[in-house]
Amino acid sequence: MLEAQEALRHLMDTSLNPSEYEFANAVISVAKYSGVSLATAESLTGGLLATLLTSVEGASAVFRGSIVAYATDLKSELLNVDPRLLETQGPVNAETAIAMAIGVTRATGSALGISCTGVAGPDSLGNRPVGEVHIAAYLVEPQQTRSQSLHLKGNRQEIRVQSAIAMCGLALDVLVGLTDLDRFPDTSE
Repeated sequence: MLEAQEALRHLMDTSLNPSEYEFANAVISVAKYSGVSLATAESLTGGLLATLLTSVEGASAVFRGSIVAYATDLKSELLNVDPRLLETQGPVNAETAIAMAIGVTRATGSALGISCTGVAGPDSLGNRPVGEVHIAAYLVEPQQTRSQSLHLKGNRQEIRVQSAIAMCGLALDVLVGLTDLDRFPDTSE
């Protein structure tokens, strides 16, 4: 009985390191400075990125919301991902991630959509191995789309956390391109 309780505790461990919050803080800070609202469309992370972003004080100034479309049909219904794409390619691919990012900007009225789809495990999904993750960012104005395909290692929770951090990195890449960093306030002390 104790072994089962310990295993359950381990599976339900959602504690994060301070570094994950630092990435989220950077995204919120640069988004505020740039005047860009953002939203997330999450699948394998199950809302983890939204949790990270909303843990930052003042996130409501730029964070519009999140759509967790864990089931394949919800990617089409809530995020307007083409059902033919999902039928022919499946839910785990770069095109789906891009469509999810575009869909969340339209659904939430945000300027930047950040998305992810992939396989956290413990089992593969069809021919997609555990750790295959696709992330995307879509900026409405000036229109810009970026995506990355990742092959992550670790257990389910580690893959989810790595995916959320990668999404922060992609968001920062887009946001920094909009920002005059020479004017960005220095908050280090």
